[in-house]
Amino acid sequence: MTDDAIDTEEFDDDDIEIETNDETPAALAEHYRFEADKGQELVRIDKFLDNRIAGVSRNKIQEAAKAGCICANGNVVKQNYRVHPYDVITVNLPGEHVDFKVEPEDIPLDIVYEDETLIVINKPAGMVVHPAHGNYTGTLVNALAYHFGGNSNFASDDIRPGLVHRIDKNTSGLLVIAKTEQAKAHLAKQFFNHTVNRRYQALVWGDFDHEYGTIEGNIGRNPRDRKSMCVFDPETGIGKPAITHYKVLERFGYVTLIECKLETGRTHQIRVHMKTKSHPLFNDDVYGGNKILRGTTFTKYKRFVENCFSLLPSQALHAKTLEFVHPATGKVMSFDSPLPQGFADLLDKWRTYTKAGRTFADAD
Repeated sequence: MTDDAIDTEEFDDDDIEIETNDETPAALAEHYRFEADKGQELVRIDKFLDNRIAGVSRNKIQEAAKAGCICANGNVVKQNYRVHPYDVITVNLPGEHVDFKVEPEDIPLDIVYEDETLIVINKPAGMVVHPAHGNYTGTLVNALAYHFGGNSNFASDDIRPGLVHRIDKNTSGLLVIAKTEQAKAHLAKQFFNHTVNRRYQALVWGDFDHEYGTIEGNIGRNPRDRKSMCVFDPETGIGKPAITHYKVLERFGYVTLIECKLETGRTHQIRVHMKTKSHPLFNDDVYGGNKILRGTTFTKYKRFVENCFSLLPSQALHAKTLEFVHPATGKVMSFDSPLPQGFADLLDKWRTYTKAGRTFADAD
């Protein structure tokens, strides 16, 4: 398993190049590599790439093709080449080269577990995982570079050393980071094969008719807003397959606490899947959850929700549990992290509101 295999699955290029905080490392990644899924529909390569490379117009992609800068399986192709399943597409877009170095920073880490092979971190909301455009400092990688000191696996020119998955800047929760190349390959294979058990908790707008459910649909970049993602019909060939299983944990009438289990690791997967089912995450400013979407029109209710927003100034999403096989010992490692204080306080506030009987009968 190579780093390229990581790029095509859990740590795919879309996942790296899209962030809600303009975390688009265009200057750091002039070269791109994509591997088409087994269910890839036959689409023009310029359309295929337009959905995957942030901040680059289709015209620029077509110009790159004319210049011989786009290859399929090692062969130069033109912009009208149709992408097939399992095609490996490589792109070289001209741009200014930027030398980059990860600066170690003494940033406190919430270390859940650590040994000679790996480390498990509980990342706070607001921390970017790896350096990128607009976020060259203060990231988890900067903190790890300091923590590991002279570890040769944390090279100063590598923006994601040891990383085999990541979570969004404003999502909190568990991450496993490899400390050796062997561990990185082993963990990457587990993510690639969907054998890692990850469960998230999320507070979403609205109620559910059923206790359990599964959401499927390709996830790709939103053509109208390149900082967000959206769900596409698989028959279009746009985006990558994504599957999210959910179950209801607690109902509050206007909002619901759910648990989500991922089969795939696409950019903003839970957030965009819930959005497409009309259940945006509470206080998600990218997918519309930072507005009052359910409830009454009374002033007291509006004030109550605004107070709830202030408790957790990010989307209500936490990577709570993580289970994988240890690369060195072969033992199953299971971790669980408590909800951040703001998230816990938010739930308590909704519980109090609901128990007071005002959920469906508010009044000024």
